[in-house]
Amino acid sequence: MTGQCVIRDFGRVPYLQVWQKMKDFTHTRDESTPDEIWLVEHPPVFTLGQAGKEEHLLSVDSIPVVHSDRGGQVTYHGPGQLVVYLMIELRRHGLGVRDLVTLIEESVIELLGDHGVSAVAKKDAPGVYVDGRKVAALGLRVRKGRSYHGLSLNVDMDLSPFSQINPCGYEGLQVTDTRSLGVGADLFQVGQALTSILWRRIGYDGAPESLTEQAIG
Repeated sequence: MTGQCVIRDFGRVPYLQVWQKMKDFTHTRDESTPDEIWLVEHPPVFTLGQAGKEEHLLSVDSIPVVHSDRGGQVTYHGPGQLVVYLMIELRRHGLGVRDLVTLIEESVIELLGDHGVSAVAKKDAPGVYVDGRKVAALGLRVRKGRSYHGLSLNVDMDLSPFSQINPCGYEGLQVTDTRSLGVGADLFQVGQALTSILWRRIGYDGAPESLTEQAIG
């Protein structure tokens, strides 16, 4: 086992507000600071990663675009999507960046498998896919061995905004959500289940506490 972790459920919060809080936490933590995993839902927003190219914004209308410091290209966040941010001290767990990406992907694959859905990861295109359609996207930033940002899992959402972009920089990439795949669990239930899987795979002590929504401050 490798220490403690604090789980926070912030509910629906604007992207910029959470991003700033993530940066502040990561830049001020030290070797003794427990890791944190945050679960949020964002109002509609497109985010471009550090290498993001404007050409992948096809027909963006009223949805704001944020240039983020995470890895990856462009993605969409909106209601009905579970976003999990992982503030992890990688050295504490003997993890490299690729290890963390694989751990996240395998956690989502395990979650879907528990509901009878067969999913896969792709070496050349991080994320989780079901029959070629993307259901989860990843984008991380690591600073001095400490990660922030994380993953987004489409649960039960309006997928039409994805048609305004090339998701993750791939022209014609189709997306789906867990509801369309026959998973009956709602956003909260999916968050609980995925947190438990991540907790076990990272190797924290004990068991995660039940999630209770709290205000971000």
